[in-house]
Amino acid sequence: MLGTPVRDRRAERREATRSEILDRAWAIVGEEGLGGLNVRDLAQRVGMRAPSLYEYFASKHAIYDAMFAQGYRQFGEALAGAQTLHGSEGLRAIAHRAIAFMVEEPARFLLLFQRTIPGFAPSPESYELSTEVLERTRDWFTTNGLGRAESLDLFTAMVSGLASQQIANDPGGDRWVRLVDPAVDMFLTHVQAAGGRTARRTRARSRS
Repeated sequence: MLGTPVRDRRAERREATRSEILDRAWAIVGEEGLGGLNVRDLAQRVGMRAPSLYEYFASKHAIYDAMFAQGYRQFGEALAGAQTLHGSEGLRAIAHRAIAFMVEEPARFLLLFQRTIPGFAPSPESYELSTEVLERTRDWFTTNGLGRAESLDLFTAMVSGLASQQIANDPGGDRWVRLVDPAVDMFLTHVQAAGGRTARRTRARSRS
């Protein structure tokens, strides 16, 4: 009979401390902005000295990298339910969930979608998480007849643009959030018209 697996309590404590550091880091950037993250202040909030914090994260950019990875995991989870829906209903749900996620925490929006930190680039491992979210969305577009290469680019630009306007010009309001449905309508009209033009060109070439 197999015995009870031995818990690695040291690893559990380390992971719990890392999670606490990230929670405090998000709290700081929520209050002070993305550029307001200070290692000394962060260490104090966690109850340790700054040199001790470096035992968990090698640099401030390493903290940003962990936040980037955590943020994209959350973004993928936010979109997952909407991506089980199909057609225009699914597209509206994806757009609404994406923009709600983006405007919920402006600092997170800047870290994940704007890249405003000088010298920071996500690690390959963290960047892969963002690629996975994009590829799942691309697969949804293909399955739902929106697979033209530029369609996803246009859609992501539309949603992130609305979020950027909302954050910059009406924080806490809904001036741009409430434009999601009209924007999706315009997007679908454009995509359907473009698809019709492509179909006509294809038929014309086949007849020639």
